[in-house]
Amino acid sequence: MLQKLNELDTQLFLFLNSKHNSFFDPIMYWASDKLFWIPFYLLIVILLIREYKKKSITILISIALLITLCDQIASHLIKNLVKRLRPSHEPILEGLIHLSKAGPGGQYGFVSSHSANAFGLATFLILLLPKKFNPLKWILGFWAVLVAYSRIYNGVHYPGDVIVAAIIGIVLAVIVFKILKVYISKYQSKN
Repeated sequence: MLQKLNELDTQLFLFLNSKHNSFFDPIMYWASDKLFWIPFYLLIVILLIREYKKKSITILISIALLITLCDQIASHLIKNLVKRLRPSHEPILEGLIHLSKAGPGGQYGFVSSHSANAFGLATFLILLLPKKFNPLKWILGFWAVLVAYSRIYNGVHYPGDVIVAAIIGIVLAVIVFKILKVYISKYQSKN
């Protein structure tokens, strides 16, 4: 069963990774670059401070905790336990993969920390923000999918790596959000 899943994952990876072109190559390269998104993150921080005032400190601490959990679980715990080679390091795929100029990445790829972090942040903010921010919620969902897909496009993750990472990010976001709600209702004023 596991071998069959791995074969399907590899076939889907090769199909998706082969759909590259000169227009999307730079877009997907930058979509995977963490530093590229700093202005986006700063806008989110400003929005949270304006919307939640004093509570924004607790919210920002919760986000920092969430991203730390997503990143450490994906990058250190799971990758070191599973030790599944990235497609870019898989000898049987040599010459079949389109890699971006970012290169092949680290040796192991299961699961994608980029995807876990993006889906964690997006899910947390979607749960947190009120209805008036629904357009932003769609943008956040699109952003998380773009970051995850860029990892396949750039040749450094299988689809299974990003799907499992997305699930991890979503689950952790829900847990951290629920803890935040309890904390705010018990220890912070409604103002």
